[in-house]
Amino acid sequence: MKIKRINQEFSVCQVEDYSLVNMDSEYCFIEKTDEEKSLVCLTKEVPPNVIQREDDWKAFRIQGTLDFSLIGILARIAAILADHKISIFAVSTYNTDYVFVKKENYTKALEILEASGYMISDRRKVDICPYLQTL
Repeated sequence: MKIKRINQEFSVCQVEDYSLVNMDSEYCFIEKTDEEKSLVCLTKEVPPNVIQREDDWKAFRIQGTLDFSLIGILARIAAILADHKISIFAVSTYNTDYVFVKKENYTKALEILEASGYMISDRRKVDICPYLQTL
């Protein structure tokens, strides 16, 4: 399976309403329930009417269009990273899944997934992390 790295920083927000959200942004994920209005957006585009926010998220997506009948794709990624004490925040769209990891764990997460057989596209060539040498 191929993973595409997204070279942006994201924020997870709770907002008063969506009136100030940049809907023309390259990335904008909106969730609404009877209890809250949430937004995942580029950190540089957090709207001023934010109630709460958590910054320092980086993301990657599962490349290609995923059929709804496919089972366990996101669960497998979550389990691999959980085994290495890396938590995720996931958002699914009609076509695919986006996985958000805290910035301080992002490189390590991609290296672990690569070592687990995932192909990482748009990946900078880096030396193998010392952490992976202990796997």
